[in-house]
Amino acid sequence: MLPSGFTTDFDGLLEALSQEPSVSVRFNKAKVSTLPELERVPWCTLGRYLPGRLQFTFDPAFHQGRYYVQDASSMIYSHIVSRLTEGCGAVRYLDACAAPGGKTTAAIDALPAGSLVVANEYVPLRAEILRENLVKWGYGGIIVSKGDTRKFRKLNDEFDIVAADVPCSGEGMFRKDPDAVAQWSPALVEECAARQREIVENLWDALRPGGYFIYSTCTFNRTENEDMLSWILSEYDASLVDLEFPEEWGVVERDGCRHFLPGRVRGEGLTVAVIKKSGVYTGRTMKEPRPGKVDPIVAKCRDDLLAPDSFRWSIEADKVVAFPASHDISRIVKTLDIIHRGIEVAQIKGRDLIPTQSLAMSSSLSCDAFPRHEVDYPTAIAYLRREAVNIEDAPQGYVLLTYKDTPLGFVKNLGRRANNLYPQQWRILSSHIPESPVSVI
Repeated sequence: MLPSGFTTDFDGLLEALSQEPSVSVRFNKAKVSTLPELERVPWCTLGRYLPGRLQFTFDPAFHQGRYYVQDASSMIYSHIVSRLTEGCGAVRYLDACAAPGGKTTAAIDALPAGSLVVANEYVPLRAEILRENLVKWGYGGIIVSKGDTRKFRKLNDEFDIVAADVPCSGEGMFRKDPDAVAQWSPALVEECAARQREIVENLWDALRPGGYFIYSTCTFNRTENEDMLSWILSEYDASLVDLEFPEEWGVVERDGCRHFLPGRVRGEGLTVAVIKKSGVYTGRTMKEPRPGKVDPIVAKCRDDLLAPDSFRWSIEADKVVAFPASHDISRIVKTLDIIHRGIEVAQIKGRDLIPTQSLAMSSSLSCDAFPRHEVDYPTAIAYLRREAVNIEDAPQGYVLLTYKDTPLGFVKNLGRRANNLYPQQWRILSSHIPESPVSVI
């Protein structure tokens, strides 16, 4: 049932909101070489529709970061980012309202190689979910931060592309989320619009001249979309970018905004617009790091762990961290409340260096860095529950478990038993055991 007072001027939308939503996933180009034979999402080469919803929690590939469960409409970010960066070298990309991470991972796979990605989330709990999903995706040039977008006011001209999937009244989620229906009201629409203007004001100066601002909501109304776009264009020296989506996609254009409408597209509600900031960018200079003494703990980690890129290594609290050396992130580190960056390679525990899940998930992990041990489906699920696993035929020490030849995570094999090193907070909590293996791939 739709909320009282909700109306729309899009023909057929009210009827479409009563229909069952579609199910779709987007595959990780760094971890999946052959895509399954499923119907493709028209605007995303890595997106596929599923015939129905699966118990994704019990698919090891989901935890390996081989795919992301994402509504098809939101996958348009991969097309937009790919188009905006066509022919470009590495860029700096900010996803300012990023949790849970679907649009960020879509951008990662569309950005030029070597790009820097900063993903921010205001709500601390959601920021931790964002961190988990991005670690599983395995991209090394990532920074995850938490906090208000006001902090980005200090990062003038830092980013080539700024994306803001802003908090909204959630009309596009009515089919999937009963809470969105219960919470909606005309007053909420106005409240969200005020917050959206504040977010844009906080982010605008962080976008360099000539850069692109991607604005999106999961609503249909003019107040949070067309009126907001009109306000941005009147407030700032900027111009609208014509996205030129093919007519057969079924996307509706209205006053500069592109609407993905249930009933017109096979996906949920999404509205998106792209704005180009005026001006000419003069470029940025890379600060050369001062040569210094290599910490002996770092030296123990560096040999043949990561390939093929060059990394800067550091110790952050009790973690050894590697970050791509091609980026100067000094201003970002000083300004933001960072909860993750690069690849957390190892945890320092006394004289021991314990390899982390971040390293296991990294696309930069060298194939021969650790002994590997292939496990079957029951063992993979037991590992993801953080239960004891039996790998008696594996060498002692730190072993990288694989499932279907893809890293699953580390154990420390002691011979008679193996210590499960899967993160406690990520473990599968359900005690249910599927009757047969769950697999999208």
